[in-house]
Amino acid sequence: MTAPVQEAPAATPVPARDLPRPSDLLPHRYPMLLVDRVLELVPGESIRAIKSVTLNEPWYAGLSEAPDFDYAYPQTLLVESWGQTAGLLASAVAEAPVGQVMLFGSVADAEFHLPVLPGDTVEHRVRISRSLTDSVIFEGSCHRGDETVMTVTRMVMAFRPAGQLRPESGAGAETAEAATEASEASEATDATEATRKAAR
Repeated sequence: MTAPVQEAPAATPVPARDLPRPSDLLPHRYPMLLVDRVLELVPGESIRAIKSVTLNEPWYAGLSEAPDFDYAYPQTLLVESWGQTAGLLASAVAEAPVGQVMLFGSVADAEFHLPVLPGDTVEHRVRISRSLTDSVIFEGSCHRGDETVMTVTRMVMAFRPAGQLRPESGAGAETAEAATEASEASEATDATEATRKAAR
């Protein structure tokens, strides 16, 4: 007689009072911290988080006076915000590699359905579709109320030894820190430029 198949126990959501703040798990800070609050977290499985879009964000600086200005939130930043939510999910996994740095690998089939505008609050929904030894694959969507504004078929994040990427002391650490700051500045500049082009 065949023994009954036992299903794996369902993952337990983190109690609301214990949900992490985005800054607790992500290294990003203003202006590149693009997740405001975690709504729901099931470690190793899924996460829901929100991002509120406002005109106070630097990519809108000096652009509101442009004629026929398109206020749509830059799509690159919407993907970045969704990716940071995925990073929160990856960082919250108990089995996450110790002493490793999480790196964005790639995104495939990100489809934009509706523009996101200042005053909107978007909800990112991210699920882990596959977890490997040194990388995690995510899928999910982004919503404004009942409307879907973006879907992501596949995003890959990889873990790499921190010591190889960011030395802890000496000139190497200063160089790594400078590179990080330059990268964040470049992302902010690219987003602002994309918004300026949309205004033309």
